[in-house]
Amino acid sequence: MDERGKKTGGVGGSDIKAVTAEIICDRFSGKGWLRTSAHLPGEMALAIYLNQQKLVTILCTPIKLNYLVFGFLYAEGIISNISDVKMMRICEDDSLADVRLTNPEYELPAQRTITSGCGGGSVFKADGQYVDSSLVITPIEVLSLMKQLQDKMELYRLGGGVHTSALSDNRNLLVVAEDIGRHNTFDKVQGECLVEGISTRDRLLFTTGRVSSEMLLKAAKMQAPVLVSRHSPTGSAVSLARDLGIALVGHAHGGRFLVYSHPERLGRST
Repeated sequence: MDERGKKTGGVGGSDIKAVTAEIICDRFSGKGWLRTSAHLPGEMALAIYLNQQKLVTILCTPIKLNYLVFGFLYAEGIISNISDVKMMRICEDDSLADVRLTNPEYELPAQRTITSGCGGGSVFKADGQYVDSSLVITPIEVLSLMKQLQDKMELYRLGGGVHTSALSDNRNLLVVAEDIGRHNTFDKVQGECLVEGISTRDRLLFTTGRVSSEMLLKAAKMQAPVLVSRHSPTGSAVSLARDLGIALVGHAHGGRFLVYSHPERLGRST
């Protein structure tokens, strides 16, 4: 298999500025006006071709694009592991990902749903897998891990405008991803786990963005029994979380949070 590895997989330190644009702007404060500059996140429209047929175009931040493609294909049930991909070539200059499956007869999904995520993502499947897990985590662990996530938000600290998500065990963050699209961060996390052989089962997902139904379905696909956000979920996401066995936690900041489903996973008796 060609070009499936880490060529576009990482970003950090000085590489962060390579995916941002420095813009001259005017800042107003109590001291008046000041001409200054700001770094804004880069954005690209990545067209994914599957067996030489266009599958979808994803608006995304040009970081970890290989992980994004792997994660998206896995979340949509198009692949079950990376061995289902015969070849993948990502060309940032042409904004495309050329993916060839080991099954040359694969037929593209006929329907797609435009999601509510930033950048207008797409999903082709709307069913979820029940998460059967005995995982229990304490509130102190949840808040500690959310603090770790805030410390890892490199691109956000530079210019804002992006979301950050992470996969974690009870102690540490295992994988971190940033993107202009909330759903893209989950796909990047999933893709990196596939490539690096990291299990997502019985892990926790943390995110800075609103949790919508498509993100909840991605969490279920990962078999992650706890999903924690700094912001709120949608009503549909809460209903799905209750049905699929996921503890959905929102507004996790400042030493507090709300639990919308399965509080027993956080030691709360019902």
